[in-house]
Amino acid sequence: MSKVKTGIIAVVVLAIIGWLVFEFNKAYEPKAILLQGQIEAEQYNVSSKIPGRIASVDVKKGERVSQGQLIFSLASPELDAKLVQAKAGRSAATAMREQAETGAREQQIIAAKDQWKKAQAAAQLMEKTYQRVDNLYNDGVLPEQKRDEVYTKWQASKYTQNAAYQGYQMAREGARKETKQAAIEQERMAQGVVTEVESYTKDTKQYALRDGEVVQILLKEGELAPTGFPVVSIVDINDSWAVFNIREDLLPRLTKGTLLTARIPAIGDATFQYEVTHIAVMGDYATWRSTDNAKGFDLRTFEIEARPVQPIADLRVGMSVLVELAPSATAQ
Repeated sequence: MSKVKTGIIAVVVLAIIGWLVFEFNKAYEPKAILLQGQIEAEQYNVSSKIPGRIASVDVKKGERVSQGQLIFSLASPELDAKLVQAKAGRSAATAMREQAETGAREQQIIAAKDQWKKAQAAAQLMEKTYQRVDNLYNDGVLPEQKRDEVYTKWQASKYTQNAAYQGYQMAREGARKETKQAAIEQERMAQGVVTEVESYTKDTKQYALRDGEVVQILLKEGELAPTGFPVVSIVDINDSWAVFNIREDLLPRLTKGTLLTARIPAIGDATFQYEVTHIAVMGDYATWRSTDNAKGFDLRTFEIEARPVQPIADLRVGMSVLVELAPSATAQ
């Protein structure tokens, strides 16, 4: 009977020793490293480059929007008035350009020609008058002073005739080339003002730049929107990534292009492939234990980003992402 008890005790002792050895080895074997990150996504604000009063906000918080969908509209009576002024200035510049290209009216050309003919007739008359006076002077009937006065009038009438002829030619030719070019440039400048104001007018309606979900509406109908102030914020969950804060001693195992198998608890037990696409250039202050207490060397953390290899349905910003790294021989 004692031998049976001794055997039982021996078996129990051996079992206890085996269990202790197993637990000892298990306690000191390298463990997998669990990394926890969170989902982030591209967020953009919809705003206007002109100030105005919010006429309508055409989306609601949480609504899915598509690229090109109307987000909000502004009301700006001042801008409408400026557009009317700009169009009026363009019409005036167009009229001036057409006038320069068309030249003088037919009646103006006829009037200039008549002035030239009138001056021509007067010059011919003065020429004949001078010839008569010159003959009388040669006969000794008139003094030289009288002849000189008539000669001067004859020469003056010739200059008047020439001036009238040049005026007639100017009326026929129309405006100078430089005047026509200046009128064209004035019209072009006026058109530029209209185009500028019209571009501002188009900016009173803002559309979604890409697909996404409305996460915040900062201004409501009737409120005044300053220049560039965000009215609606939209998140594009299709452009998402996972962010992890990594100890610097793990960086050799997480280089760019490294594939990670991740689990997102909020979605389920399925796993997803992520690829490391960015590693922060600068590390944050140390938040981990010292690697060598004697030297006081603390491990810093680096932020890395990983993007999903394939699109993931039902993903939301802020969800936790879990990644297990296999234990390494140098793991502490």
